[in-house]
Parts: sequence; structure tokens; C-alpha cells
Amino acid sequence: MKLKLFFICSLIGAFSCAPVFSQTHTSVNLDNQVYHVLEQAEIRGLCSPLSGARPYTQSVVIAAINEILSSDNADKFNAVEREILEQYRDSFSKPKTGMDWRRGAWYNETSVGKNDTLISGNIGVGANIEGSAGFYPSFGEQHLGAEIWLQAYLNGDIGRNVSYGFSAEGGLMKIPRKEIGNGNTYYYGFEDDPDGEFVNQITTVYSEPLAHFPYSYKKRWDGSVFFLNDLGGYESWPVSIAGGYNLLSELTTSFLDNRLILRLGRMPRDWGTGPLGSSLAFNQMARPFLGIEGEFKPFPWFGITSLTGVLEYNNADGIKVSSMSEQNVYSATMLQFRYKNYVSVDIIDSVIWPKRFELGYIAPTISNFFYQNNVGDFDNMAMTLNLKLQYPGLGNIWFSLFLDEMKVDTNWWVLDRTMTAAQAGVNIQVPILAFSSIRLSYTSINPYCYTHNRNFNPWFGSLPMETSYTNNGVSLGYYLPPNSDELLFRFKTMPVKNLVTHLQYQLIHHGADYGSSEVDGSSLLSELDPDGRGSKQILRRFFLHDGAYQWMHIIKAGVEWNLPNLPVALYGEAGVNYSYFTNIDENANVTGAAHPYFPINTVEYPKSAGYILVIGVKVFPR
Repeated sequence: MKLKLFFICSLIGAFSCAPVFSQTHTSVNLDNQVYHVLEQAEIRGLCSPLSGARPYTQSVVIAAINEILSSDNADKFNAVEREILEQYRDSFSKPKTGMDWRRGAWYNETSVGKNDTLISGNIGVGANIEGSAGFYPSFGEQHLGAEIWLQAYLNGDIGRNVSYGFSAEGGLMKIPRKEIGNGNTYYYGFEDDPDGEFVNQITTVYSEPLAHFPYSYKKRWDGSVFFLNDLGGYESWPVSIAGGYNLLSELTTSFLDNRLILRLGRMPRDWGTGPLGSSLAFNQMARPFLGIEGEFKPFPWFGITSLTGVLEYNNADGIKVSSMSEQNVYSATMLQFRYKNYVSVDIIDSVIWPKRFELGYIAPTISNFFYQNNVGDFDNMAMTLNLKLQYPGLGNIWFSLFLDEMKVDTNWWVLDRTMTAAQAGVNIQVPILAFSSIRLSYTSINPYCYTHNRNFNPWFGSLPMETSYTNNGVSLGYYLPPNSDELLFRFKTMPVKNLVTHLQYQLIHHGADYGSSEVDGSSLLSELDPDGRGSKQILRRFFLHDGAYQWMHIIKAGVEWNLPNLPVALYGEAGVNYSYFTNIDENANVTGAAHPYFPINTVEYPKSAGYILVIGVKVFPR
């Protein structure tokens, strides 16, 4: 709570006495390729270790690029890399007054008050038009998707320490997917609690978007979509042409040369010392929400970041029914320890808690994990440990462990209540090619990880509250669902100044969350049986050997090209997803033991090959 009060007081003070010179502290979009550039610079030891709390502010990015371009590093990068760095530095530097057609924005500034405080405003527009297609010859199906988004934004500075930013997008979209079956929140045969707290629900299960690669699509709209024939309806998915909007905003202050950053904002975030997009605790694939956060780095070797924000409901049954049981707040604190460019350690303490005035979860100086013992077991706790070891100029290896819940005994690994996720990976710098690397990683998400039982709560009467580790129906952590694993290989390079390319392979296994061989705990909607959690045979996990599992081999290549001297960026991705299922002879929800698996091809669990193409254009890209 003290941190939040200090944030508000700092804003008031900064407004009233900020010096003349301004510097932009608005955030840099996580989709911007500059994050890849900075990641490669860190691997090569060209800059000091950067924070694991992203997004970075523009001033942080410019400071890092200036450090890379310093005379000490003059012989450590080639001419193409210098051009790339200078290009990004220019794009995040303060624009010239007046209209800039290359940015699609108009900029102005003025001095006010006795101290000649500088106030600036930057008003701009942009557009993103994307088409996608999925072809499935074995089904005789072709699926076409499209999105058209128009954006307007306003950002600027108030003095040297305060920046603001607002953006609004409106769009039309069609993202095809199909219903593939029904699933259970517990498991088939679960006996409901007579008091109504633990009740099995039958859910409708949908495929991944059919014109996109599995687990790669990030929905862009806020809340609901609106079909053109019913603008008053609140629908959950644009299976036909529908409209939507999204609103992002921030008010950010920075002090002590970016050692203290305070922000009130609604935006995507990514926390962790691993590569961008790899976080098990707070991933860029999560939906944005409004939160108050602060980051303080008093020493080069230590920093602390704290965030509290209100989560948004998942529209499954309309704007009122769905939101009645999803009234949650998210709090997280990350401790960051760094030893030069060699060792990085993060400890992330997070909690999902139904709305109330709870000082302990807000305060960054108290452990959420242990504080729950003082206020009662009504909330969803999680702990994360990240470790990265790096040899500058060669590469790094990292390990991550997300701990939701577990019971430590001789059978701990086969218990469903071992609700953990783990990741190990290596990032190797590729010489000669500009800002190039090879990433190889393995990620395992255990059953029921990121899920939580609906529980009666003293603050919400007789209605059980949903407190899974999700926001707007999307995991706050890794993009894979529970009971999955992934082997990922990715090569990414920037051969010339305006071009970024990548080649990627993924092998993904995922337990079926629907049908006759459904594997319990394979969905974000799953709930773990609270009765006999360590004794029931059904509450055992035997990955790949306890039911039907989908195997996905995904190969794809992509490119992003900023047209020289034009405010236009073209991007695209193409590849194939070969998918099939395996199963066992016995009933997945009865055996509680491992059985040999074998490939199958049925109407319920079919084999398929999908050929996918995504192309798009950004006008006035940011």
C-alpha cells in the first residue's frame, strides 16, 4: 500500500515541479522487434543486464541503445547492426514539431508555469490489416480469417519525469474455429458436493483458430465482440464478421535515471529473465488489464517490481452471468538479482484474489504465499523461480519453475495435485549474421496447472468464485494449456536493416480435454477433486499413458519487412501443422495407471495436416 501511495504523491509532485527538459517514458509495444535486438545485445555483453519486467519505457530503450553504441563496443558489431541500432534509436527519440508523415503523427510542445515546465503531445494514427487461411485437405475444409484494425493514439510528456499515453483501436474481424466436443470441469463420474460448492460442469470445447497456428493467436479485442446484425449483443468470439475495440493507456513516472519507475496502465506485460514470450508466470500472450506497478532498482545487482491490477471476466455466458463469478484482483512481486552479465535470478510471488480491500497482497514487502496463512484459504497462490546463466558472446541457458500447488511425498510426481510448470532452454548467439540467435527449449505444463477450484467466499455470499490463473479466459502464464509439453526450436535473424526473419519447429503434446478418452486436468476450466486429492486412483498423472493425447508437429517460417522510406511494414508467416492422436486401451478416468499408447484416427480424434498462411500490412507501424 505504501508503494501505491508513493506513486500517487510522486505524480502530483512531478506535475507541479518537473524541470524543463522532457524525456519520453511511455512503454514500447511488446511486439516491437527492438526487444529481440536488446536480447541479442545482452547475450553478447554489449549492454548492462536489463530488467525482467517488460514492457520497457522508451527512455530505457534509448539508454540501452546508447550504451551499446558507445565507443567501448565499437569493434563488437558490424555496419548492419549499427544501422539497425541507430534506426531504433531514432524511432524512439523525441519527434520534430509539426506533422511527420513517416510516423503518421503530429507533434507539438509548449512551456507553462513559472518553471517553464515542458508539456508535449503526439497525436497519431495507424492501421493493421491481416488475412489468414487454413487448408485441411483430409477434412476437405478451407478456413479464411481477416482482421482490419484502425488506431488513434495520443501520448506525450509533462516535464522530465512524467509521460502519458492513450490508444484506441476499432476493428472488424472473422476468426474461424469450430466446436469439437464436450468436456468436464472435474471428470466424468464426479459426485457433486451436496452443498453446491464443488459441482461438475459440462463445457463446450472449441478448436484453436483454424486459420492460425495452434497456440499462436492472441485475440485483440477487449471484453466482447458485436455482430453487425446485433450491436447490442455481447458475444465471445467472431465466428462471422464482427466488430470490436481495445483501449490501452498509461501514466508513467521515472526518477533517478530510470531506477524508480511507477506506472498506472492497462497494457500487455511479460515478466522473467528468460527470452520474451517464455515466461511461465506472466506472459506477453496474456490479455492486458489495468494495474498499478512500481519498479525500484537501488543497486545494479538488485531490483524489485510490484503490481496490483483488476482482472477482466471471460465472456462465456454474456456480460452479466459470466462476470458474476469472476471478480478477481492480481498481485505479483518480483525480486531480481543480477551478477553482472553472468547470472540472473528472479523470484516471483503472485496471487489471484477475489475483490476486497486486502492490504497484505497489495504491499510488496510481504510474501503473498505466506500471508494467505494469516487471512484464510480463499485465494490462488503461485511462486516462480527463474535462473539464467550466461557467457557473454556465446549464449545463455535458463531454467524456470512455476509452482501452483504440490504435495511432497514419495509419489509427488504422479499426483495430479503436483500443479507445476517447468522450462529449460538455451539461447545461442549466431556470429556473422546481424542480431541472430538459435533458441532450443523444452516446456512442461502439468495437469491442473493454472487452474483452481471454485470456492464459496465470505465476501461474495453463496456464489462460488472463479480464481484460476487467467485473465479474460486466457492464461496469465505460458500459452500452452494444462497437461501439455512443448519442444521448440527457433532461429531468428536480421540479415539487413529493415528485415527480420525466423524459422521455427514445435512438437506439442496435449491431453484431450473432451470426448470419451478425455484426460482430466487438461483445460484451464478444469478443477481438481478436493476429496482425497492424494489417495484416489483417478488423481494420478501418467503423461501420454492415461488417455487420448494430441501430437502436433508445427513447422513455420516468417518475415517482417519495413519498406525503406515508407511508413509501411509487411509481415507474413507460412507453414504446416501435422496433427494426430494417441490413446490407450483402458478408460482414461478409471485406471489411474500407465498404459501403452498407440496412434488412432477416429471421427472424435482425427489425424490431419493443416497448411496455414498469415499475411498482413501495418501502416504507420509503432
